Amino acid sequence: MDKDRIKGKIAEIKGDIKERIGGATKDRSTQAEGWVENKKGKVQGRFGEMKDELKHERDRKEPEEP
Repeated sequence: MDKDRIKGKIAEIKGDIKERIGGATKDRSTQAEGWVENKKGKVQGRFGEMKDELKHERDRKEPEEP
């Protein structure tokens, strides 16, 4: 698993918590920050998935040594 996927998931969770706290306290600024952090985490996680897929594809295409 790629580090970007892990960091992305952490950012997603932190953003979700911040978004919920902002909603509960009716603090739109905190809620918006949480939403942005959540989306940023999703993008970073997807980037990590793509890197993993590319690495897997590269490893699969490389010929094995005799």
